[in-house]
Amino acid sequence: MAQYLISVWHDDDYSDEMDFDDPDLQRRHGQVLALNEEMEKAGAWVFGGGLQPTSSATVVKASGGDVSMTDGPYAETKEQMGGFWVIEAPDFDAALEWAGKAAVACEETLELRPFQGE
Repeated sequence: MAQYLISVWHDDDYSDEMDFDDPDLQRRHGQVLALNEEMEKAGAWVFGGGLQPTSSATVVKASGGDVSMTDGPYAETKEQMGGFWVIEAPDFDAALEWAGKAAVACEETLELRPFQGE
């Protein structure tokens, strides 16, 4: 089976101090947990997780054998990746089906990409 990355994108910076008393956040969190269980039972789950905001990023560059590190983010953009799943699926159509379920569960924009060599 091929592996795919489903990345979750946010339109703006988000806080790493989430308000877990927020009913909307609780609902979406429950939906994502249910999807994770469904993926695990179906054998599609490989790995997934949420990311801290881009303000926590460090950019690491190599040039001529030297390595430099600076505060991130690397990309100067309003959109940022906030989390991801790595899944296994028999084909692209099956991966698209999981991505659709993920978009419904987290109520965010997603990007689906196959890994190289798949």
